[in-house]
Amino acid sequence: MGGGGRMRSRSDEDHNSTQLNDATVRRVPVDKPPFTLSQLKKSIPPHCFHRSILRSFSFVFHDLFISTILLLFALYIIPSIPFTPLRLAAWPLYWIIQGSILTGVWVIAHECGHHAFSDYSLLDDIVGLILHSFLMVPYFSWKYSHRRHHSNTGSLDRDEVFVPKPKSQLPWFSKYLNNPLGRFLSLFISLTLGWPLYLAFNVSGRPYPRFACHFDPYGPIYSDRERIQIFISDAGILTVSFFLYRLATSFSLLWLIRIYILPLLVVNAFLVLITYLQHTHPALPHYGTDEWDWLRGALATVDRDYGVLNKVFHHITDTHVTHHLFSTMPHYHAMEATNAIKPLLGDYYRYDPTPVWRAMWREARECVFVEPESSASHPNKGVFWYSNKF
Repeated sequence: MGGGGRMRSRSDEDHNSTQLNDATVRRVPVDKPPFTLSQLKKSIPPHCFHRSILRSFSFVFHDLFISTILLLFALYIIPSIPFTPLRLAAWPLYWIIQGSILTGVWVIAHECGHHAFSDYSLLDDIVGLILHSFLMVPYFSWKYSHRRHHSNTGSLDRDEVFVPKPKSQLPWFSKYLNNPLGRFLSLFISLTLGWPLYLAFNVSGRPYPRFACHFDPYGPIYSDRERIQIFISDAGILTVSFFLYRLATSFSLLWLIRIYILPLLVVNAFLVLITYLQHTHPALPHYGTDEWDWLRGALATVDRDYGVLNKVFHHITDTHVTHHLFSTMPHYHAMEATNAIKPLLGDYYRYDPTPVWRAMWREARECVFVEPESSASHPNKGVFWYSNKF
C-alpha cells in the first residue's frame, strides 16, 4: 500500500510459489554444454584457486575453539543447572550445536582429501587423517572412494554413492515403502545408520563383484598402490577407538554417549542429508555409459540453502556445483567462484531454495528410481530421470 504499491493477495503468493517451484524442478539441459571447463575456469578470478595455509588453519582453529567451548559447557555448565527440565533440555541443544560445528570440521577434513587445504599434499593428508579419525572416518579409504565419485558423478554404472536404480532393479518390497510411513522409516534409517552402513557394507554404493568395505585394504574398492594407506586409515580409527574406550572406562559409557557419540550421530545425519540432497533432485539427470561425460555428470548436482548452517558447514551446501567442477578450490573462495560462473552456466546451474526439511520429504517421495528419457527431443535411452510411478 502507498507509493503506487498494492497488497499481495494470497493468489499472488500462490502464483509466485508455483513459479518458483516450476523453476526449481524444471529439468536441467542434457545436451552437451555450449561452454567448456576451461571457459568456466577463465571466468573465475585467479585468486579463487589460491590455497592459503594460514587461512585454512584459521578455520580449523575457529571450529575447534567453538567445539571446545561447547565441550566445557557440557562438562561443567549443564551438570550444574539446578532445574532438572532445563538441564534435560540443554543436552539436546548441546548435541545439535556440537554436531553442527563438528560437521564443519568434517568438511575441512574432506577438503584435505581433495588437496584443497594447502599446496602441500603431505600436510593435507596429515590434517585430514587427524580430523577425520577423531570423527571415526577412515580418511584415506573415503578419500579414494570419494575421488572416484567425483570422477564419475551422474554415471549409473560407475558413480560411487547414491546411485539410483532402474525400476526393474528395485527390491520387491520397494513399492510397499512408497507411502508416508515407508518414506519416514527409510529417511530415519538413512540419517541414523546410513553412513556407518555405507562404510562397512557399501550400502547405497555402486555394486562390486564381491563384498566391498571401506575398512578392507584388499577390498575391490582399492588398488594395490592404495592398500598401505587404507591400513593407515584403519590404524587411525583403532587409535581413536582405544582412546574412546579408555574414556568410557574412566568416566562411564553413558558419559561418552552424552559427550561424544550423540554429537557424532548428528554429524553422520548431516553428512548423509547433505550428500543425499546434493545429488537427488527431480531436475537432475543420470546417464548411462554411452551417454555420460564428465562435465555433464559434474553439472548433475544442485546447490541448496541451509540458512545459517551454510556458513557453519563452510558452504559445502550452497556451492556444491562449483566444488564438483573445481574440487581443489578452497571453500572460502567457492561462493565468489559460484557467482562468477553462474551467468555462463545458465540453465545448467540448479539452485533450490526449498527448505531442507521439505526438500528431503519431496525427494524421498518423488525420486524413487530412474527411467530412461522418453521424449521425442531426446530419443537416446542413455539419459535417465527420477520417477516414483510404479
